[in-house]
Amino acid sequence: MRVVGSIVIVMGFAAVAGAQSTGLPADIDPQSFSRLPLLTRDDMKDPDSQRIYDMLAGGPGKTVGATGPVAISLYSPKVAESIQMLNQYLRFHGVLKARDFEVAILVVAREFDQQYEWSGHEMGARAAKVPQAVIDAIKFNKDAAGFSDGFSDRDTLLIAFTRQLLHQHKLDPGLYAKAVAVFGKQGTLELATIIGDYAMAAMMLNAADQHLPPGREQLLPPK
Repeated sequence: MRVVGSIVIVMGFAAVAGAQSTGLPADIDPQSFSRLPLLTRDDMKDPDSQRIYDMLAGGPGKTVGATGPVAISLYSPKVAESIQMLNQYLRFHGVLKARDFEVAILVVAREFDQQYEWSGHEMGARAAKVPQAVIDAIKFNKDAAGFSDGFSDRDTLLIAFTRQLLHQHKLDPGLYAKAVAVFGKQGTLELATIIGDYAMAAMMLNAADQHLPPGREQLLPPK
């Protein structure tokens, strides 16, 4: 038992030394770049957890990425599966446009100062044809009065809706009515769900102190 204990202690010191050598905080794993060490399929102890791992990896024989909310969520496989199913529905089968989806996510990432989430979804927003003026207004936390003439009413509504829900934890009747008029009742509910989904992801990433891996640029400036 003393030998096993010594090995564990040595491995712990090695992990801390590895993190420190890369300039990371002492509690950050040098593979996952978060407080939660990387899990492999072999760490999944039952067939159902292995099934979930394979689903998240994209199929048997594939590997889940070392960083991000999917890797973190594997510490609770059933939670990971539920989050994935919700996210996939909202992204690919919901009633909102891809551009709506990405604008809302950027507002969430900005509000939580979540560098990892922002760095992935700024690229996603560009791919969804979100104008740079909209991205920058969210990135630099401009209020509605500072929006450029290039903003659509839909962009303005998405930003106002997301910010009000996150800041005030409710929506005023006028803003809710505008959202229903533009997105419909289902779309309004799904917009609120997208906000909650990515707020949850941001909190998971912040709790695990997910750092950006090498080569991934820090794009979100301090407020």
